[in-house]
Amino acid sequence: MNDSVVQKSHPKGLYVLFATEMWERFNYYGMRAILILFMTKALLFDKAFASNLYGSYTGLVYLTPLLGGYIADRYWGNHRSIITGGLVMALGEFVLFFCSSLYQSAPQLSSVLFFTGLGLMIAGNGFFKPNISSLVGQLYPDKDNRKDAAYTIFYMGINVGGAFGPFLCGLVGDTGNPADFKWSFLVGGIGMLISVLVQMAFHHKYVKGPTGQVLGLVPDTAPKKATNPVVVFVGLLLLSLVTVALIYIDAKVFNYLFYLLIACILLIAFIVFTDKGLSAAEKTKVSVIFIVSFFVIFFWSAFEQAGASLTFFADEQTNRNLGSFVVPASFFQSLNSVFVVSFAPIFAWLWLKLGKKEPSSPTKMALGLLLLAIGYLWIAFGVNNVAPGIKVSMIWLTGMYALHTCGELCLSPIGMSLVNQLAPLKFASMLMAVWFTANAFANKFAGVLSAKYPEEQVKEASYIVSNKDIKNDSTIFNWESLPISREAIKDGKTISYTSVKKNKDSQIADSIISLNIIPGGKYVTNSDSFKVKRTYPEQLREQELKALTLKGEKENKFTGFLVEDGKKFALLKQNKNFSTLEIWNLYPEKKSILGYKINTLYDFFMLFVAMAGLASLILFLLTKKLQTMMKA
Repeated sequence: MNDSVVQKSHPKGLYVLFATEMWERFNYYGMRAILILFMTKALLFDKAFASNLYGSYTGLVYLTPLLGGYIADRYWGNHRSIITGGLVMALGEFVLFFCSSLYQSAPQLSSVLFFTGLGLMIAGNGFFKPNISSLVGQLYPDKDNRKDAAYTIFYMGINVGGAFGPFLCGLVGDTGNPADFKWSFLVGGIGMLISVLVQMAFHHKYVKGPTGQVLGLVPDTAPKKATNPVVVFVGLLLLSLVTVALIYIDAKVFNYLFYLLIACILLIAFIVFTDKGLSAAEKTKVSVIFIVSFFVIFFWSAFEQAGASLTFFADEQTNRNLGSFVVPASFFQSLNSVFVVSFAPIFAWLWLKLGKKEPSSPTKMALGLLLLAIGYLWIAFGVNNVAPGIKVSMIWLTGMYALHTCGELCLSPIGMSLVNQLAPLKFASMLMAVWFTANAFANKFAGVLSAKYPEEQVKEASYIVSNKDIKNDSTIFNWESLPISREAIKDGKTISYTSVKKNKDSQIADSIISLNIIPGGKYVTNSDSFKVKRTYPEQLREQELKALTLKGEKENKFTGFLVEDGKKFALLKQNKNFSTLEIWNLYPEKKSILGYKINTLYDFFMLFVAMAGLASLILFLLTKKLQTMMKA
């Protein structure tokens, strides 16, 4: 009777891990929901650069757990690693808070803090992510029938945090005023601290194994110096410096991350397939892991547009008005987690109901890719033949996220389970690393694809100068290198300069030159609005210029004028401490990938339909062969 009660109830440690993970996911997904908006609206990065940087960040987030799991297994244990990772992530959020507080008054310092904050988030996640989930299974005896239910409960914790994070961080930070983004980072940091406090307060009391031993402690074989506070501090400092350097170099110097990820996968493949201790049958099963991991790249690179291009779409092309309330664009990133909580029990019931007719794991994963393609086909229909600047209903974005979630439930848990089933015991952790490396590759690729997002007007450059260099009488400024023409058209307005050197990704001056702008006439427009009103470039004439307003702070004064025969629009923003000059291309060159021209949003979304649909078809055709290989 007593045993029966134990079998029906779950250990209290599960709910400690649930709460720890929930608050950490609240922090991560809340920060991710506003990251791309912060980069483009506050730091003034162009969309392509911000997208690639976003992909590098999320890619490294999936790569560092390989190192964090290794250190936990051999030196620190799960508990210490979780707390350490959590504190480093909280520090990263607070650094980003200061970054977003100083981006106007001290842009150079803000840029340094931005990359530092991202590096700390990457380093902290490396220690946290691989260690929390591994403790769930250790709470139960071997072959305990409660394990599946325990992981379901734990997965709900992930998605509760994933739902509330974007909602609350978006509510306080995604207000339309870029100065408010700092509150999102602050809220995320507080959530991360709550996660750490839960772990510190309750782990030793409740997170125990079947025999009552506290789980996740420092391994007995770990050298004492590995837990020495000085060694730990120095190690964390060095790792953080490395991750800051990794994200900065990939973004600003050399895009190396793709090569690093390919090298990691090839190295693991070499180690496994050259191991003489593995039988031919085991190597055949390992081949299945590598094949399905390859297809996973196409799924996640499309799915992870949620934090990048789909956020641009929600912000600029979606009608978000609900009466007098405008739904923040970041709210839409909560939909996936809400749908996971809603749909997961249905899929669990469906697989059981099918019984012997239940599809094989590769077939389920192919179905997941198909549902992803259908989701993009749905939103492509929503934007087809819609003129630029016309916003579409929220139903298109909401429906797409519902279909994508169904695809995720067919692929993500199925794929991880498949890796666990097929991996030889001696390479279990290394082959799980293949799965996470494929996810890292997909996230980086997602950033590259997001950079292809089509725009009717593109901000090519943004330049900053202190207001002390401005002379109001002649409107003379000292700007860094300026990529505009020697003369502005109409009414004799002229622009003189000493050199031209384009530097579109940076607000930091490389060189200072003199610029003399003589504004005036019918092409000058002043506005205090910080909203964007898009117009047809072909129709951007005198009447449109008078109404044109672009993003800026409420206290700014705007002056705009056409340059380069009307092909570009120069926008001068004067703020309290400094001013900016933005150069907008009204006729940007359309982007392409592998010869496919992306002229419109319809073309952009159809790219993902084709990519996911083709991957799904190929995987469907391979399922019988893969099933045979799995039984080798």
